[in-house]
Amino acid sequence: MSELPKTLEDAIIQAQQATQAALADGYTRLQVELLFPELKFMPVAEQFLPIFESYGDKLKVFFADAGACALARREWADVTYQIQDIGTGRAASIQTKVKPEDEVFLFVSPTSVELPQLEQICQEIGENRPFIMLNPRLEDSGVVGIGYAGRQTRQRFIGTIESCYYLRPIFEEAAVFRCYPGMWEVWVENSGNYEKVAELPNKPSGDDLDLILAKGKPTTTTENGEVIPAKKPGMMRGLQRFLKALSS
Repeated sequence: MSELPKTLEDAIIQAQQATQAALADGYTRLQVELLFPELKFMPVAEQFLPIFESYGDKLKVFFADAGACALARREWADVTYQIQDIGTGRAASIQTKVKPEDEVFLFVSPTSVELPQLEQICQEIGENRPFIMLNPRLEDSGVVGIGYAGRQTRQRFIGTIESCYYLRPIFEEAAVFRCYPGMWEVWVENSGNYEKVAELPNKPSGDDLDLILAKGKPTTTTENGEVIPAKKPGMMRGLQRFLKALSS
C-alpha cells in the first residue's frame, strides 16, 4: 500500500515503481501524471528515465515538438537512448520514427495538438511493445472534439491507456492519488496530516469527487455544539501550499 508522497522526488520514485509493476503485469499502454501547475517536464523526465537504462539504444524518447526535442538533445548529449519529436506539421514517415529494433517508448508531455500523429505512432508501435505517456495533455476538447467525434477518439485511443500513477492536488486540503496496483484514492488534509478518506476502482470525477470531499472534509465545533465545515481555500493559494510541501 502506497502512502501519499511527501516530496516530488518521492512521487517520481513511486511513479517508477508503479510503471515497473504495471509492465511486469503485462500492460503495454501506460501513463504517469503529476498534475502540478508550472511543473517543468524536462527535470521530471530526466529523473524518471533511469528505470529504462537497461534498454540502452532500444529505448526511444519522444517530445511533443522539434524545439523540445532539440533542447533535450542538447541537455542530454551523452545518453544512449534515441530522442525524437512526434513530428506534427510535417510529413515525416512513421516508419522512420518507429523501427523494428525499438523495444520501449516514452512520450514526454504530448498534447492534444499532436494527437493524430501520436495515435499513428502508437499504432505502428503495436500491442506488444510498451509505451509510457509522461504527463500527457490529451484532453483538450477544442482539439480532440466533443460529441461523437470526441467519444470515438477517446474510446479508440485515449481510453485504452492505463493510468498507473496519478497525483493531483485539489486546493490545499485534498489530493486524488493512484499508484498501481493500488486503487484510486482520495486524501484529505486534517490538522497538518493527510488521511485517506476513499478508495475506488475507477478515477473519481465531478459530482462523485465533490461528495467524497464533502464527507471527508475536516470540521470544527463551536462552544454551543454547532458543527462548521472547514472553509475551502482559494485555488492558487492551495496549490502553492501543496507544492511547497511537496518540494520542501
